[in-house]
Amino acid sequence: MKIVLSGGGTLGSVAPLLAVAEAFKKKYPETDFIWVGTKEGPEKDLLEKYDFSFFALQTAKWRRYFSFLNFTDFFNLTAAFLKSFLFLWQEKPDLMISAGGFISVPLHWAGSVLGIPAWIHQQDLRPGLANKLMSPFVKKITVALEKSVLFFPKKKTEWIGNPVRELKVVSKTEARKRLELPKDGKVIFAFGGGTGSESLNRIILESLPSWPRDWHIIHLLGKERSARLAEGAAKVFPNYHVYRFFTDEIIDAYSAADIVIARAGFSTITELAYLSKPAILIPMVGTHQEDNVKFFAQNKAAAFLGEDTGNGLRLAMMVKYLMEFPEECEAMGERLHKILPIAKEEKMIKIIEDLTKCHPEE
Repeated sequence: MKIVLSGGGTLGSVAPLLAVAEAFKKKYPETDFIWVGTKEGPEKDLLEKYDFSFFALQTAKWRRYFSFLNFTDFFNLTAAFLKSFLFLWQEKPDLMISAGGFISVPLHWAGSVLGIPAWIHQQDLRPGLANKLMSPFVKKITVALEKSVLFFPKKKTEWIGNPVRELKVVSKTEARKRLELPKDGKVIFAFGGGTGSESLNRIILESLPSWPRDWHIIHLLGKERSARLAEGAAKVFPNYHVYRFFTDEIIDAYSAADIVIARAGFSTITELAYLSKPAILIPMVGTHQEDNVKFFAQNKAAAFLGEDTGNGLRLAMMVKYLMEFPEECEAMGERLHKILPIAKEEKMIKIIEDLTKCHPEE
């Protein structure tokens, strides 16, 4: 069996598909996975440990405001559609799966013309434009949150929770040891997603003078972000640990941390929910991330700090408050775990079996 997975540019649309692939590989180890991603995105580095073929596709992003780039991108989209058509014609996959992202749109349109069944997964509370554009042409739509079912055709939409790859480690002590952190003491893990966030990085740097000196801060800058100021700060604050990019190391960072400070991409929130981690989320202004955070904050499942109103001092005060009330901190992580269920492996496998008519037990 051959399955095409698509997503990239950021890691938000990548992580859930890796979880789907890992689950299906357990039962069908001979499955051939091909990943269609971007040329410049961080997904290729993350996928190096997986036995996937990689096909880069240059596509367009339609802007919901006037821009002359929309005219240029019309031609880019047409070229991406034709390239996708040729790619799918040659590979003849049994199924295509996507979790959003504009890289997937021309691919799924081409797949529909060729009659290839497709499954898209909606992570955020409200559907993004990419999934809206693909939804009429796919056989199956799944959603992470029950409320999101209302945005898609009822007959082919199902609430399953969100897929997540295995992130648990055997020992928190060993995780801290691998990151060269002391086994005792408070640890904060801060990151802005696969590509990083300049505004989140700025807030973290502003907060450094306000932390107790025995607390340790793991700061993942992002592959595309400047490290100059952060590396300079690390010379002044010895317990401030700067990294550019994580692959499997993120498992240790999650395990080592008492509190996580992060952007509000749904893949990140899902990983936090899976691990029952208390978190302060800083969503990107004017995006679906704000809807995500407001939903979880209203249910007391995460703390919310606005990107446009937050600063380092306010962030430090929020973290100190949570640290002073560990019971409430733990309860917040448990509520997040309860509100955002994790998609069951057997459900993901059955969806693929149904779409590809692969039922070996029959």
